[in-house]
Amino acid sequence: MDRLSVVIPCYKKEKVVYSALSDIHDELSKLNRPFEMVLVDDGSPDGTLSELRRFCHGKDNCKVIPLEQNKGKGHAILEGFRHSRGNTILFIDADRDLPPSQIPLFLQYMERYNADVVIGSKNHPDSIVKYPLLRRFLSRCYQVMCFIFFEMPISDTQVGIKLFKRPVLEYAAPKMLVKRYAFDSELLVLAHYGGFYIRECPVEVKFRGGSGVSSTGVFNMWWDTMAIWYRLRIMHYYDKIKTG
Repeated sequence: MDRLSVVIPCYKKEKVVYSALSDIHDELSKLNRPFEMVLVDDGSPDGTLSELRRFCHGKDNCKVIPLEQNKGKGHAILEGFRHSRGNTILFIDADRDLPPSQIPLFLQYMERYNADVVIGSKNHPDSIVKYPLLRRFLSRCYQVMCFIFFEMPISDTQVGIKLFKRPVLEYAAPKMLVKRYAFDSELLVLAHYGGFYIRECPVEVKFRGGSGVSSTGVFNMWWDTMAIWYRLRIMHYYDKIKTG
């Protein structure tokens, strides 16, 4: 059976990361398939890296990738992908907002629908979402913006659990420029325009208040997304980058 690589970006999660990783490992152990955990510390200034190394100690299917500088979640995910070996790659956040018990459903969706990409969607009718009203509103506005700009048949790009077949990432990763705010959007835009099939999956989200919404973050998200649109529609930059 194909190996599943689980890439987990971590930044300033010293207090919760060991527990979160233990929960993820427990769920993966129930799958009856080979897996590896690729833990990426994105230049955390606290004890996150030490916690990652403590968790991986004695586990042959676990590796830690330490990054010296914090360059954003997207950069950390791509570094984790480059160190992965599986034919199927799962990205999942380590903030405990996303219970790892839903991982089997993502794998089932990929097999059932022969999807190249399976993404969680807060807007799926079967999703269970406990999310602040402001964040829901901003998320909905952003998804409308993405639909208008990119015509993707996707209702939610930002949920922190996504499953990919390796060829999708091998195609998209060399073309990507966004490392922080709109990383998920650029990745899915490239997957969509690369002809890969994206399927949305119901998701459970239990928001724990880890990060607020700032005007600077909203602006940077908008700016990065506009840059993706400009590269795609005006410059045709992505068409010029060769892969493989």
